[in-house]
Amino acid sequence: MGIEHYDLFIIGTGNAGKHVAYDAVDAGLRVAIADNREYGGTCANRGCDPKKVLVGITEVLERSIDMQGKGVCDLPRIDWKDLMAFKKTFTEAVPFTTERKLEDLGIKLYHQSPKFLGENTLSVEGKTVTADKIVIATGNIPLELKIPGREHLLISDDFLELEELPESMIFIGAGYIGMEFAHIAARCGVDVTLVDVNERILSNFDEGLALYLQENSEQLGIKFIFNARAVGVEKLRKNHRVTLQVDGKEQEIKAELVFNTAGRVPAVADLDLEKGNVSYTPKGVTVNEYTQSTTNPNVYACGDVANTGELPLTPIAHQEARITAKNILKGENYMKLDVPPTPSVVFTQPQLAMVGMNEKQAREAGYDFVVNEQNVPDWYNSKRMNQNCYAYKTLVDKETGYILGAHILSWDAAETINMFVMAMCGRLDVNTLKGMVFTYPSWASDIKSMI
Repeated sequence: MGIEHYDLFIIGTGNAGKHVAYDAVDAGLRVAIADNREYGGTCANRGCDPKKVLVGITEVLERSIDMQGKGVCDLPRIDWKDLMAFKKTFTEAVPFTTERKLEDLGIKLYHQSPKFLGENTLSVEGKTVTADKIVIATGNIPLELKIPGREHLLISDDFLELEELPESMIFIGAGYIGMEFAHIAARCGVDVTLVDVNERILSNFDEGLALYLQENSEQLGIKFIFNARAVGVEKLRKNHRVTLQVDGKEQEIKAELVFNTAGRVPAVADLDLEKGNVSYTPKGVTVNEYTQSTTNPNVYACGDVANTGELPLTPIAHQEARITAKNILKGENYMKLDVPPTPSVVFTQPQLAMVGMNEKQAREAGYDFVVNEQNVPDWYNSKRMNQNCYAYKTLVDKETGYILGAHILSWDAAETINMFVMAMCGRLDVNTLKGMVFTYPSWASDIKSMI
């Protein structure tokens, strides 16, 4: 049997990979795509989407608790099995519908992670294939903690498939994933401990607001251990014992389940990139400003696996996929990657959201700016919901009046931050924003008081 040849071969069927495939087919290219897991990628199958379903029910519970005695009499009871069944209505059909759409477009489907044999040659499902262009869009996978007993550690995938909740959990890592799952579990009655090697949670976010969220999380019952490195995990009869090094001293903690939420790394280990002359670092496939490999011009990378310097977020993956497709179809230097101000959110409750620069970044960039910062639990939107945690910080350029960065901690931060995104992308100065009329009373109307 002869070697199959394609105009384009895509590795990965998540948001980045499949959107490159759609554009390529529309342009008349012969396309193949491969994945070593269920089609549809992390976000839809085992990431953002199912996680937000679980977050939604805990928001209902939190809202009820806040209003208990203020009109709410009986608190709702969470049925975890029903919640997980509801979650599955969002995920179960994703692989099938993704495959069907790709197949209906005439795309050849493979169900294995390919390996490079040469710059334009891959081995997949025991076959050798060649392609004029290859796109790597394999995303990120959990960072392996290379400690004794690591086989007992669970990951985020496992949390999203739990048939029932245990009495206690430990999360090793207090970043996005650890914090979000910790809040879900704690609100469902689980005894939760978070461990992190850093001095605080969410080191990429504004320190003051992160600490405010940490205090709020402690009020929820979540326990934190900082400056702590996990050095071993042991299975006991019911629980697991985690051994920590904390400030040079050994400490042991126990819980029924232990989750590795220490971060994610580019999924490149199985690709044999060296044989394809594709350079990479721990941050991902090395690409230029056109998302093209710096060492193999026939290879592109987009999404979380690409070292573009951008955040590993679904909207960024979409943007990078669009640029990748343009450069493959129109010419390799047709369009540079230009990512607009991009918000980032931690879906705890309250939510922590940010867009643009923090103070350190603004100083390093040479800006002369004003910082507006305040804790405002007494503002109307917080008080009407009987909330006790609302804060913000905004950075405004003195010369232009443009917003350099916005940071919000509130019930509605994930939505409110989008107002700042629009202002920054639209180059609206603070006087223009203050002159606008927003619906009142709404969370969005508060932004005029934040600048």
